[in-house]
Amino acid sequence: MIRNISIGIDVGSKTTRVVVGEFFKGEKNPKIVGVGESETRGVRHGYIVDSVPAVISVKNALSMAEKSSGIKIKRAFVAINGTTLRGEVSSGSVVISKADGEVTLLDINKVLQDCEDNLNLGNRKIIQVFPVSFRLDGKEVLGRLEGMRGTKLEAKAIFVTYSMQHLEDLLEVIARVGVKTIDVIASPIALSHIVLSEKQKIVGVALVAIGDQTTSLSVFENGLLILIQTFSIGSCDITNDIALGFKIPLEMAERLKLGNIEENFSKKKLEEIIEARLSDIFELIENYLKKIKRNGLLPAGIVFVGGGANVKGLEECSKSVLKLPSSLGTTEMFNNSKTKLRDSLWFTVLGLIIAGKDNDGYSENSFLNLFKDLKNVIKSSIKQLMP
Repeated sequence: MIRNISIGIDVGSKTTRVVVGEFFKGEKNPKIVGVGESETRGVRHGYIVDSVPAVISVKNALSMAEKSSGIKIKRAFVAINGTTLRGEVSSGSVVISKADGEVTLLDINKVLQDCEDNLNLGNRKIIQVFPVSFRLDGKEVLGRLEGMRGTKLEAKAIFVTYSMQHLEDLLEVIARVGVKTIDVIASPIALSHIVLSEKQKIVGVALVAIGDQTTSLSVFENGLLILIQTFSIGSCDITNDIALGFKIPLEMAERLKLGNIEENFSKKKLEEIIEARLSDIFELIENYLKKIKRNGLLPAGIVFVGGGANVKGLEECSKSVLKLPSSLGTTEMFNNSKTKLRDSLWFTVLGLIIAGKDNDGYSENSFLNLFKDLKNVIKSSIKQLMP
């Protein structure tokens, strides 16, 4: 009997994680049959700086996952993150090709291709395309576009992009451990599959993943992605500030950051140090929310995930600075799994399995086709605009 297995690999700046999930007939969520993790080496701010230790890190996590699952891992979905991951918004327009003015999939392909042509990509690769809106003869179209009639079709889309060099380096590392990459998926997109509800995505929500060396911000509204950005600041910066402020080793500073306060340390001083660095992160978030005119205007507020989400006082500081509801991300999908998988540190790699199965917005073929052919992407992404 053929098993429906899905595998995710997340090479983080601090930890590399691998999860093996199995989907059973009639079950929406997978059963986790294997996990592996190892300390990441050779990665800084989410991208490879030294491939040799990075290969060892991935190999160690894979070996652990293979041992616990009893499955030889040959293919996997891979998460991408880091400072070069961002969303680029672009607009385009075309004249309807059919003489009778009927809109076809060809027209939708062409207008999104025009959006792409209007981008200045430089040394960047397009990872995913999300149509944001369509207008036909100047009027916004809600629902199914194909079959309508008009003269001019306009579109706005968000392109998730990544450094070409950083992507090639990551894929080379995965290939060197003997694993074929089925598809690459942006970490914030993978996270959104298991952390955010459809209601949150519709009314407006920001998902903030605070990692060890980076923080990503993604915003959803009307069920669509409208912003994605990554900052080169993370929870390790808070640890470093505490170590400098109290003149203590990093290991002790890490414990203090997570609220394990010892007698000889000033609680007030610790709170001031943490709040100062969190305010830096929130200022970056606020600036980008202002750019899209959503600061203070997201009813579902901000959802925090990642290792930095465990920092003491995070939610209170966020509410004070950003003036939005704030909460820690949780998921109900894996309640029957191992306890540690309920920690948001694992949410990205768990999200890869769900995103890979749903294939919502991703190419149905290998990741290479993401860069060559929009057709499969558009077919699955267009349904996000359906009412």
